[in-house]
Amino acid sequence: MSERETAEVNTNETIEEPSSPQKKQSLIGRLVFLLITGACFVYLYFRLNGAATREGLPLIEYMAQVFANVSWGTWLALMMAYSLFYFLIDTLVVTRALNWLLADIKYKDILPIRASSYIISIFNEQIGKGAMAYYLNKRDQIPGWEVGSVMLFIMFCEIFYLLVWATVGYIFGGDGLPEVFQIMPLISMGATVFLVLWLLYFNGSILPNNQFREKRILHGFRRAKLWHYGAFFLLRSPALLAAIVVYTTALNLFGVEASFLTLLPYLPVIFFAAAVPTPMRAAAITFWVILFPENEGQMAAFGFVQHNFFIFFNAIIGLIFWRRAQRELFA
Repeated sequence: MSERETAEVNTNETIEEPSSPQKKQSLIGRLVFLLITGACFVYLYFRLNGAATREGLPLIEYMAQVFANVSWGTWLALMMAYSLFYFLIDTLVVTRALNWLLADIKYKDILPIRASSYIISIFNEQIGKGAMAYYLNKRDQIPGWEVGSVMLFIMFCEIFYLLVWATVGYIFGGDGLPEVFQIMPLISMGATVFLVLWLLYFNGSILPNNQFREKRILHGFRRAKLWHYGAFFLLRSPALLAAIVVYTTALNLFGVEASFLTLLPYLPVIFFAAAVPTPMRAAAITFWVILFPENEGQMAAFGFVQHNFFIFFNAIIGLIFWRRAQRELFA
């Protein structure tokens, strides 16, 4: 073999070698996700089957009765109104974040982008945000890394926004919450310390010579001020407050008594679980059964239809805007 051929073989080996650990990590990650999903469904099956047995009914007949007792017309109107309201608020948040940190883009120009991303969000909410970054880069020639940094800023703020509302819910209704919620004060204090250090780092007060903050993907965090985080919370909060009203009303339609204060600490935690990759969505549905253990059938049905209707109706909104989005993207 010639030296050139040997070099080519060595080069190919060098290129291919790193892919093997990545494939193994990907396989392990998928296996973990499948195990989480499987564990959730096994848990739900045994809880529901136990509830059906106590009622002296087969599982299918028991669940059929649960679904038959719901006022579906009222529920459908309620959820459609909430999904549309959420879409408008969600688009406003994205628009303002882009205006603050990157470029002056009009609300009406973000509507088709955000709506279309809901189609991809069926599989993963964060991939949907990545699709928005790609869209803006192609349509408005905004640097992809900088758009991606704004999407990261939004995802970062969403975590703290949900945590703040979970803390508020704990303060007002902590006595009636499951014991696991007693860790909330510790989590809230830890998150507050982290956020303060985060802000001090990105304004240069901490580790001023560190170059990590200069990465392009962190562009949005370098530009963000404390008031941006506060404004994000205020803009996003109407969606959660509306969700508390809607979900409380929907629970009563399913025959489960609940109050606004009961759901205030629950919803942020459930929404957080639903926002992470797909297998955790099964966990989000399971949480309803765990949090309302005396109404297993109603809560399993409620968690399933609430979550999936919201995702798929949002995708329908995306389909309405899809042709416009394609036209703008490929014009």
